[in-house]
Amino acid sequence: MKLKALPRDEMPREKLVKFGPQSLSDAELLAIFLRTGIKGTNVVMLARHILAEFGTLRSLFAASEHEFCQTKGLGVAKYVQLQATVEMSRRFISRKIRAW
Repeated sequence: MKLKALPRDEMPREKLVKFGPQSLSDAELLAIFLRTGIKGTNVVMLARHILAEFGTLRSLFAASEHEFCQTKGLGVAKYVQLQATVEMSRRFISRKIRAW
């Protein structure tokens, strides 16, 4: 099923805008990060597959470049993006904690 076939309120980006990021599942958040699916698989289904393969977001974040790139639909560019996002999050949390 193509993502465009879903009702607008069920599309991850639109759902985030309307209901906030806390309303999204891990797969929906990952789908927003991925942006596109692969041939025959929409981005939400791809995100679900990736999470099933890694088990948790934490495991996905901790994966080596080699482990990450073994998954269909993931490559070096996405690995670099994800690691940059993880590092920005760490810095944000670290600075927020120090500010308390």
